[in-house]
Amino acid sequence: RAMSGPPGLKPLVAVGQVTSTPDKELNFAACAGLVREAARRGACLVFLPEGFDYIGSDTAQTLSLAEGLDGDLMGRYAELARDCGVWLSLGGFHERGRDWPTTQRIYNCHALLDPAGESPRPCPARLGVPGPGRHLPRRTLLSPGHLVAAYRKTHLCDVELEGRVTMKESSFTNPGTEIVPPVSTPAGKLGLSICYDLRFPEISLALRRAGAEILTYPSAFTVPTGSAHWEV
Repeated sequence: RAMSGPPGLKPLVAVGQVTSTPDKELNFAACAGLVREAARRGACLVFLPEGFDYIGSDTAQTLSLAEGLDGDLMGRYAELARDCGVWLSLGGFHERGRDWPTTQRIYNCHALLDPAGESPRPCPARLGVPGPGRHLPRRTLLSPGHLVAAYRKTHLCDVELEGRVTMKESSFTNPGTEIVPPVSTPAGKLGLSICYDLRFPEISLALRRAGAEILTYPSAFTVPTGSAHWEV
C-alpha cells in the first residue's frame, strides 16, 4: 500500500517523455527540466524512459558512451533526486558492468534512486520465478549514495522489419539474470522491468506475488515500431 499522505490525496507521480540523442549533456538538460517541473507540481516519483541517457547512432557509439552506475551521469541524477526531493525511476540506463573489460558488452539497466539516500531494509524472496537461473534475491543497497535498486533487462529485443528497421540488442548487450524484489516508494511497491519484458508474463507474475503494486516497463521506440504499438 502506498505511503499515506494528506487525507483524501493520492501520491502524485509523473511520467516524462523525451527524444534522446547521442548528446548526453543535451539529454540530461531535457530530463532534468522535466524532473524539476514534476517536482514543482508536487510529484513524489518521476519516471524517465528507456534510453533516457542517450541513444547512439550505431553500436560502436552506443558502447563508447556507456558508463557504470558509479559514473558521473548517475551521480548527477542522484544529486537531481536529492535537490528536487523526488524518487527517480531511470529505465534503460546503458550500464558498463563489472564484466565490461572482459565482455565489451553492456547492460540495459533500470535504476531506482531515493532522494534521501536510504534504502528500505533487505527483504527475502517470497516465491521462486519460473525459468532457469532466475530468482528473487535479497535486496541490498547497491551504492553508498542514492541507488536503491538496479534491474538489468533479461529479455533482449531483436527485431527486423525489412526495409524499415533492424535492431539486435543481443549483439552488444548482456541479459540480466535476476528479478529485483519490489521496492517500497511513496507511491507504492514498485516492480522493475524494461520494455520487451512486457511480452513475457513470468516476470510480472513473480513481481506481483512478491507484493508489487505498480509494474513498470520504461520503453524506447523507433518510428516504425512505435507506430505499430501506439496511437496518438
